[in-house]
Amino acid sequence: MWQNQVILIDKPYGWTSFQALKKVKYLLKVSKIGHAGTLDPLATGLLILCTGNKTKEIPIYQAQEKEYIGTLVLGKTTPSIDLETTFDSETSTEHLQIQDVEAILPCFLGEILQVPPLFSAIRKDGKRLYELARKGETTDISPRKIHIYHLEITNSQNFPEIDFRVVCSKGTYIRSLVRDIGEKLGVGAYLKSLCRTRIGEFNLQMAWKIPDLEQNIKNFNEWIKN
Repeated sequence: MWQNQVILIDKPYGWTSFQALKKVKYLLKVSKIGHAGTLDPLATGLLILCTGNKTKEIPIYQAQEKEYIGTLVLGKTTPSIDLETTFDSETSTEHLQIQDVEAILPCFLGEILQVPPLFSAIRKDGKRLYELARKGETTDISPRKIHIYHLEITNSQNFPEIDFRVVCSKGTYIRSLVRDIGEKLGVGAYLKSLCRTRIGEFNLQMAWKIPDLEQNIKNFNEWIKN
């Protein structure tokens, strides 16, 4: 039933993408499974899993545009640019208004060069960057071409906490985008929360929550037995 399928999962908060894949692999009892695009442990949302022959299609899904909603906070930074690590700086934002943020957003639209975060799964000299970062080691990271198709503020009532939505290309790091917005404003920023809501034609509303998938499989197995 679950062989050669594309399965959409709503990755839980705090789980790595691999943990989610491993859990689903166990539930489905499939031998071959892969995912199309890593989500950070503190991010939630759409994760595409492919089983059997469908794993050949993973590069297709990885290449498609992605949509995220998130919350950034101006005036504070962390080494990981999210809440995985503790705050390492704080700057007053009293001189800023939401109009100042809106004025710089066009700088990040279109094709731009982006430096990935040090806390990332990119390999350099055979090691993951986050492995080096957790040891306190720094390294030069080459910028990469990405494309931001859409970037908007969706709520600023709790300024300097800002809700936003972004549509972007493969390879875009939302944490890096948040870092660069904070640096452009001269106050720093970190990513408080993030949810991936769409990959290509697949959206989060189509995805299984893992407890629901587990219950569905249990019900199906009981139906087969009866």
